[in-house]
Amino acid sequence: MQIVESLLEAAYEDTQLLQKNDALGDCFTIPRDVDFVFVADDRAKIETVASFVEDNRYGVPTIEEANGGFRLIVAVHMPTTQNVICSVSALMVCLAKLFGIEYDGWGCELKTAQPHIPADA
Repeated sequence: MQIVESLLEAAYEDTQLLQKNDALGDCFTIPRDVDFVFVADDRAKIETVASFVEDNRYGVPTIEEANGGFRLIVAVHMPTTQNVICSVSALMVCLAKLFGIEYDGWGCELKTAQPHIPADA
């Protein structure tokens, strides 16, 4: 798949997930840890991407063994507004393409808006 097609597919999937989260009451402007997931059969490739992410401070990488292969989770503390999440997700798509691994999307804990309670209440 060409990179443009991958970017378009990721943007569509990101938007679909945001719509589901919105229906569940997520408040996108509240920052939280977002996990961006990569998978590969080759540990060396995963380690190279993890090192690249860490060196460039794109997020906090964690490597796990999964289903006979490897999973790289890159945690980024950020809001999940559409423009922000789609931009960071696009970077992750590009990293996957550059390093020859698979980008498997993102996930996060939903955050709902807390009602404002005045200090003198």
